[in-house]
Amino acid sequence: MASEKNTTAKKSSWFKNVSDTNLLLTITIVVFFVMYLAAMLFLGSGFLKPQAFFNILNAQAALIITACGMSLVMITGGIDISVGGVVALVSMCCAVYLDFGGGNPYTAILVALAIGLAFGLVQGFLVAYLDIQPFIVSLAGMFFARGMTTIVHTNPFNVENEAFNKLKMTRVIIPGMGSVNKIGKYVDAYVEIGVVVAVLIVVILFCVLRWTKLGRAFYAVGGNQQSALMLGINVKRTKFIAHLICSLLAGIGGYVYFLHVGSGSPSHASGMEMNAIASSIIGGTMLTGGVGNIIGTFFGVLSLSTIQNIVSSAGLDQAWWTGITVAAMLCIFLVVQSVIMARKKKA
Repeated sequence: MASEKNTTAKKSSWFKNVSDTNLLLTITIVVFFVMYLAAMLFLGSGFLKPQAFFNILNAQAALIITACGMSLVMITGGIDISVGGVVALVSMCCAVYLDFGGGNPYTAILVALAIGLAFGLVQGFLVAYLDIQPFIVSLAGMFFARGMTTIVHTNPFNVENEAFNKLKMTRVIIPGMGSVNKIGKYVDAYVEIGVVVAVLIVVILFCVLRWTKLGRAFYAVGGNQQSALMLGINVKRTKFIAHLICSLLAGIGGYVYFLHVGSGSPSHASGMEMNAIASSIIGGTMLTGGVGNIIGTFFGVLSLSTIQNIVSSAGLDQAWWTGITVAAMLCIFLVVQSVIMARKKKA
């Protein structure tokens, strides 16, 4: 009996000592690997090749970047639903600049950064210094970005700029991860440039949140603003920086998205803001603020994309099946978050 009590006490102590962020991160990573292994076992050879995983990264590089920015804002207790509109606007502006403005793909990066910076400055100021609800501010930003995208150019078109298309087709070869195709030819595994950018941003933001004063300020403001003020943290400036970084990352994500699709269209990145929020929640970021992890957001994007691929591979190609599975996944993770928080409080 004594040994059983000691074992129970140790388990309770372990659960109490593990931070909310690390516990939710562990759950997210485990869920992703379980889903991917299940897909490999039951859905055929499509998931067995390493390139299948790299294709997820290629397709979702822009979402990874955008979701990382979303996580920063959510950690501070805010939200930004304008990021999808910013991505679409950046994509359209860069496309028009390259095909009709005589630009080149490298100066187009400055266009993307300028758009993201402008949205970040305006929205960050309104939220942080005028104390307007971030949902209302970013909702206005979303409508403005979508409207401006249509004003810049009404019809979708493919970019024909040679320098851009050359950059778009650039591939980073992953040595030793290739596979043999149906005709017996070895094909190298690869990722696009956008994946390299996304991974770098994930690493940088992870380091910022874990080891810098600014990262600790994000968590403090999201956890309790009054306590953060008592600790001498400039709450308004912290919120402003979070929204600024989020919009800048949306600008970078817009350029990465543009590199992937190679076109401009008012319908681009439709629903990306919702996918970014969903990925952050699946990755362990709490809507109430104060809890979150960029690595978790990265795996949240991978989990979201994997479940969508599983639904498609299972023959459920209708759009509503994807929506239903994503909704179910979100509900499960929200319930898990609630249970964890309730048990931690009880402990």
